[in-house]
Amino acid sequence: MSRSIKQDIRSYQRPLVGCSDWVQRIEDEIRTVAPFPSSALITGPSGTGKELIARAIHAASPRAEQPFIAVNCAAITGTLFESHMFGHLKGAFTGSDYAAQGCFRAADRGTIFLDEIGELEPYLQAKLLRVLQEGSVTPVGSHEEVPVDVRVVAATNRDLANEVAAGRFREDLYYRLAVVTLRTLPLSERVEDLELLADYLLSEQSVKFGLPFKPLAPAAIGKLMEYNWPGNVRELQNVLERAVMFARGALIEAEDILFEPTCTRDVGDLARRAVEVIESAGEENLSEAEPNWPSMEAMERQHIQATLELTEHNQAAAARLLGLDRSVLRRRIKKLGLDVSQSTPGRPRRAE
Repeated sequence: MSRSIKQDIRSYQRPLVGCSDWVQRIEDEIRTVAPFPSSALITGPSGTGKELIARAIHAASPRAEQPFIAVNCAAITGTLFESHMFGHLKGAFTGSDYAAQGCFRAADRGTIFLDEIGELEPYLQAKLLRVLQEGSVTPVGSHEEVPVDVRVVAATNRDLANEVAAGRFREDLYYRLAVVTLRTLPLSERVEDLELLADYLLSEQSVKFGLPFKPLAPAAIGKLMEYNWPGNVRELQNVLERAVMFARGALIEAEDILFEPTCTRDVGDLARRAVEVIESAGEENLSEAEPNWPSMEAMERQHIQATLELTEHNQAAAARLLGLDRSVLRRRIKKLGLDVSQSTPGRPRRAE
């Protein structure tokens, strides 16, 4: 991270880390767009730091001392959208025992970050568009418009131009949001940043766990470099957190680097156990020798749970990793009785 951008982002706690051309370019773009109130759209794969960039834009802007409000659009249902985003009056609907200002008014004079904007349902897109056009919100239960001065930064891992062409995203909203577009890169396309980024994340982990900093052994660095990182920086953070937990020496060795979710390693353990059982008991006696062999349902439960943990219980992201529609994943979660009580905003609290 260059000296100038550090000075610009004084209050920002998670700087962009790396030496790649992309890091240099995105720093320049942040400096260029930050002083203006124009809307910005950040695109790129999940786990590549889109919110990081949004916060950097806010922190380098004249609005830096004002609120930064992050909203996960994938989590907003139709009935709650207006109340959550625009606020409501006390008694506006059943159960509204108090007034709420909503996200847009909470972000007044600051920045609102609309994450996963591509997941917003079409009729909710129309409501959002009106607010962006008029610069005001109407709280639920009121007929009076309340002016708001908010800089909008949106993010998505979808190609919104393709979504517009397919009729799933409003063209007018797309052009309202994409005054400026910034693009992130998957970690596999900027491997020159990996070692610096790993050191930075390991420093964070040592503080988090209250442990001495453990650097990566050369073989561990090589192992990280050879991996393709489908989960991007978020996956790297998880891999290093596991490494900090399991490393026993002064260095993090290659064997401490575990890429697969727990269930994948367990599948390998099961396969090795199967070979041992067949060799010792004979294939014809396998059912007697291994009466507790896990069922397909048990393995599916384990795999889905591990995927939810990898995506920090973001069901939309988990569904994409698993190649499932979100509604299908929710039904599987309900059928398998998985615990999703750790869901946070942007992550459904229960299966539907």
